[in-house]
Amino acid sequence: MASNKYIVRRAIKDVQSRVIGYEILYHGESTLYGNIDAGDRNNEFAAADTIYSFLTQNTEKVRGSLNFMTFTTTLLMKKVPRLFDKDDLVIQIDDSVIIHPLAMHFVQMYAKEGYKIAVNEFQFAPRYLSMIDQIDYIKLNFHSMSDVSLHNVIEIAASMGKRCIATEIDSQELYDKAIRMGVSALEGTFVAEKLASPAFSSGFLQSSFFRLMVAVTRDEPDVDEIEQIISVDATLTYALLRVANSMSFATRNRTTTVHQAIMKMGIEQLKQWIYLLSVTNDQNEVDPFFEEFLKLSFTRANLCSELIGYTRAVPISKGDAYLLGMFSTLHYLIDAPLQDILARVPISNDLKLALLAKQGPCGALYDLVLSYENADWARVNQLSEVLGIPANLMTTLYFESMETANQVWESVTASGQSS
Repeated sequence: MASNKYIVRRAIKDVQSRVIGYEILYHGESTLYGNIDAGDRNNEFAAADTIYSFLTQNTEKVRGSLNFMTFTTTLLMKKVPRLFDKDDLVIQIDDSVIIHPLAMHFVQMYAKEGYKIAVNEFQFAPRYLSMIDQIDYIKLNFHSMSDVSLHNVIEIAASMGKRCIATEIDSQELYDKAIRMGVSALEGTFVAEKLASPAFSSGFLQSSFFRLMVAVTRDEPDVDEIEQIISVDATLTYALLRVANSMSFATRNRTTTVHQAIMKMGIEQLKQWIYLLSVTNDQNEVDPFFEEFLKLSFTRANLCSELIGYTRAVPISKGDAYLLGMFSTLHYLIDAPLQDILARVPISNDLKLALLAKQGPCGALYDLVLSYENADWARVNQLSEVLGIPANLMTTLYFESMETANQVWESVTASGQSS
């Protein structure tokens, strides 16, 4: 039986909820790196081979952002850090590396070359204090450390200009505690969906709006182009479907796709709708929180639609799978509970049940995507088997979806800036 190998990126955010980088979490040969027994050399080499083989083929997909990645002695000796530009990487190490003289030699070498260094679960011990000058980030597990230890480390780190990152933040209580203690950044399942400000009432990406205005005012508007612009923006998609199913456009058949909505409304009515949006969007700027959730919705949309091609257990089309991912962040983009939002949009009950409770025929697919993002590898294996999706495809499809989202985002924002 082939081993399952997964890699995912988890956002690390500062206290204003701005993304400062991503931690690369990976699992290989039935071993989750970070929980490897320091004495189990076979597992260490297996994990090293997993991440090494992936990165040598896919390094471009994790460039362009600050990546926090934990390195074993084997990875350090294989010089895997040099696959990254020093401005794109933070080398994370744990105790198994710190007690290894040869590994520390490589850490010091990378530090001299300009790579930033992070230490997982810093301890008050001579071996940690002796390398304090080379440390840039100190990661603190808020589940396993006492309040006294956390306070002492954060206080010393602040006095020495080091940044503390709170990890394993999975609740509002831990989030508030970390903020009170003065950490610089946070990560965990709760942080991934945390907004520091209220949800947006009805925002949408300004550059998408500009492109849409240009597209509908051409002498011969291209319906495919218009559909593509709207489809990468969750709130535009949601707003269009609501309008297309309003009383003025009501027909016996409900409109459930962007293409259907465009064809039902027609170009002239679509122009009026866009002009109406322009009134409410005057001087609207792209908020970094808003950007993050739009990218996430687009990544999930692409991933869901790709996964649907590998399973017969979920009786929906690729278009519906796309909407499943696209609408998964609407409650962060629109100031209302998700249940109320979904009640106003004509998607199937199967999609609603999946989004609200991860239940029903589509629930397992949605659960799989969220479990992968949260690096819950045991759950990923279980759901992949239930859905009949080859587990070894998950990482490839995930990074392809993320890359597509990034490419489209760059194209959209570049077009907006040139408008």
